[in-house]
Amino acid sequence: MKVILTEKITKLGNIGDTVEVKTGFARNYLLPNKKAMRWTAENVALFEAQKAEIIARHEKAKKDAESYVDAVKNAKFYMIRQAGDTGQLYGSVSSRDIARTLKEVANVAIESSQVLLGSPIKTIGVFDTKIALHADVIVPVKIYVAQTQEEIDALVAGKKLTFGTKKVEEAEEVKEEEKPAEVAEEKAADAE
Repeated sequence: MKVILTEKITKLGNIGDTVEVKTGFARNYLLPNKKAMRWTAENVALFEAQKAEIIARHEKAKKDAESYVDAVKNAKFYMIRQAGDTGQLYGSVSSRDIARTLKEVANVAIESSQVLLGSPIKTIGVFDTKIALHADVIVPVKIYVAQTQEEIDALVAGKKLTFGTKKVEEAEEVKEEEKPAEVAEEKAADAE
C-alpha cells in the first residue's frame, strides 16, 4: 500500500515521503495512529496544504522531547531482581520495566516501545540501551541489574560480580585431580 508519511519513522522515511508498505502495517499501525495518509491525489493536495502545520507540530514535539534529555540521562536504572547462583535471572527485565522505572525515577512518561532494548535482559550485569524520546532524540542509558543494592553499588563502581562459577570451576578441577589418583589406585589393585 502506498502512503504519505505525516511523521518521521525510523527505517521508513521522513515527513512527506511517499513509501510503499505492507497493507497490514498501514491499516493496523500507520493509519490509526495518524502517522501516515493513504496516497491519493486528494490526500497529496491535502498534505501539501497542511505541510507547514505538520512540520511545525513535529518540531514542537522534538523540542519537548529534548527538554527531557537531561532527566533521562541522570535517571538511575537500578533493577533488583532474584537470580540463581550463576547470575541467571528468575524472569527478565523488559522494556516495560525500564519505562516504568523511568516514570518513577525521573517522572518522564514513555511507552515501552520507546525503549530500544532489543531482547529482554536475563542475566545480572550492566547493559547499554537507548530510549527514543522522539524519532530524532535518542538517549543512551545504562541499566544495572543485580540481586541487592550492594551489588548494584559494586556494578556502578565498575567492579565485576562473581557468582558461583568459581566454586564450580574449583570443584571441576578437584574432580579432574582425583581421577588420576583413582586410576592409579585401580591400576595398583589390578597389579596385585
